[in-house]
Amino acid sequence: MFDRFSNHPTPSQSPGPRSYSPATRKPTHLAPQRPPFGPRSSSLSLVSRTNSSTESLPKVGRTTNGSALRQELSPPPDVEDPLRVLERVVGASIDHSDSIDHDTPIPKPTELSEDIDFKGSSLEAFITESPKTRGGARPRAGTIRTVEEFEKEKDDFEDLHKSIQACDHVLKSVETSLAGFQKDLGLVSQEIETLQSRSTALNTKLENRKVVEKLLGPAVEEISISPLVVKTISEGQINENWVRALAELQKRRKAVENKLNAKDGTAPAKAVADVKPLLDNLTTRAIERIRDYIISQIKAIRSPNINAQIIQQQNLARYKDLWTFLASAHPELAEVIGKAYVNTIRWYYLNHFTRYRQALDKLSVVHVDKTETLASDPSAPKNKPPSAPSTYDVHNIGRRGDILTSTNPYAISSYLAEEDKTTHFIETPFRSFNLALIDNICAEYSFLTSFFTTDTFPRMSRRCAAIFAPTFALGQTLTTDLISSSADCLGILLCVRITQGLAFTLQRRKVPVADSYINGLNMALWPRFQVAMDLHCESIKALSGTISARSAASKLSFTGSAADASKLSTAPHFLTQRFGQFLYGILAVSRDAGDDEPVANSLARLRGEYEAFLAKASKTAGADTRKRERFLANNYSLVLAIIGDAEGRLAGEMKAHFEEMGAQAGK
Repeated sequence: MFDRFSNHPTPSQSPGPRSYSPATRKPTHLAPQRPPFGPRSSSLSLVSRTNSSTESLPKVGRTTNGSALRQELSPPPDVEDPLRVLERVVGASIDHSDSIDHDTPIPKPTELSEDIDFKGSSLEAFITESPKTRGGARPRAGTIRTVEEFEKEKDDFEDLHKSIQACDHVLKSVETSLAGFQKDLGLVSQEIETLQSRSTALNTKLENRKVVEKLLGPAVEEISISPLVVKTISEGQINENWVRALAELQKRRKAVENKLNAKDGTAPAKAVADVKPLLDNLTTRAIERIRDYIISQIKAIRSPNINAQIIQQQNLARYKDLWTFLASAHPELAEVIGKAYVNTIRWYYLNHFTRYRQALDKLSVVHVDKTETLASDPSAPKNKPPSAPSTYDVHNIGRRGDILTSTNPYAISSYLAEEDKTTHFIETPFRSFNLALIDNICAEYSFLTSFFTTDTFPRMSRRCAAIFAPTFALGQTLTTDLISSSADCLGILLCVRITQGLAFTLQRRKVPVADSYINGLNMALWPRFQVAMDLHCESIKALSGTISARSAASKLSFTGSAADASKLSTAPHFLTQRFGQFLYGILAVSRDAGDDEPVANSLARLRGEYEAFLAKASKTAGADTRKRERFLANNYSLVLAIIGDAEGRLAGEMKAHFEEMGAQAGK
């Protein structure tokens, strides 16, 4: 009955001959017979062998110190430990360590009891009999215990029996628990199988959905629009996110229109027809918001003291996609808004340039009229401005030519023009007005090309020309007022060079809008330049006409008295000084002049009148040819000395001519 606790072989199991006991072996009544458990096996091992369907369950961590049942279940507190009772019975100490290897058999004792013949008696009757009545050989001392010894150990056996019964009771409860656990495992196994079936079905559905999504996803994505885009367009503030949402709407609109207007003859899907009204409503809402936004910015341009270029760059050109969408979705509305912008910005430029011209009119400008020609009387009163210095000379270019090579790219501001008290010539207000105008034209044209992207090049040019037409007229009026009665050939020619520089700037920036304005300036400046040159020629010619008597000649050409020709001076005439300075100014400004300009012809005519004057004035020396030649040579030498620093093709021709004239006069 101890075999259930251990697989150790007992003496009765040891090999060797033994006699068969005739006594009928009585069945034990300590516990029902159960299948033996394997050594050191877990309480779940039986269940795991009986139900193979639960092999996929995760394994329970094995207790490191024997069976879980032995650790969790213990005998009742009023029953002594069976192992302790067994130790007293066998008279030896039992090792409780789990480290004992139960698979290794206990070694055979060195001495065994001899075979016992029970003679048909039971174990109890056999024990009560004396050795003599049994007739057998007396067992050797130390090998057979007497009845008295067993009687003494009776209590121990009874305690052992009680302990075994308590263990049987515990094992029954364990068996019941294991049976319930096995049943639960079966249910769990069924549930796991059900979950596996459902998981397989879900995986199949997922794969099918992925296939369908792969086929239908692009088509659905092409025509659908997210709620975030709808909310942004309908209620969001117009910024970069709003522009991206508008681009998304435009993309969906084109996709739907392409599907509805397919040229292959296939009927569009019902989803396309269903989504089109929604896109149309959202497009209408976007058009309304774009209209309100652009109109608000146009109204802001009319606000006082506002910089239109800030509004153009930060609020309009930055969101140029708004105009592109509006022009494609509603061309009629775009045309109306475009005209409203043209009218507003035209008023803006005209208003600001009108005020700018009024500021320039306050500058102190020298106006050279016909009383200040080359041959005018130096002692005659001049039209001199009050702020002009006493040493100023309208025929001497001085530092006026620096305006062409100035590194300052800015025009005079309105505030400075109103506060400036210095004296200027006509080229100063001309340059300031036209430089500011050209800069604004370039900026406006750049904005138009970046914002009105749907316009063609001719339409863009017409739109820009319509904006600046009144301002161009204002510039033409300013130019006319400056040169209409002026005899300042140097100032007019400087205006011509400024105009040519502005034309080059427009070509470099690729802005053809102001070509007509530049041509109009040239058509106003060149004829007036020739008129002013004619005034100088006529004045010299008139001076030559006065040399008809010796008194006039002595007054205008020589410093000596007319009565004594020997005392007549051969110093250069005062006209030579004026002519040389005037000629140098024209040559300095015309250093890079082309062959098609009228400057060369005008200078040739002026030079002819001057030489005719010198020839006629030299005749007042009478028969003294030497003085006459010396007079001519001195005048030509002075002119040549004045223009000696001039550069350019035209200057070279003039130098060569006067060198030749001086050489002829010195012979």
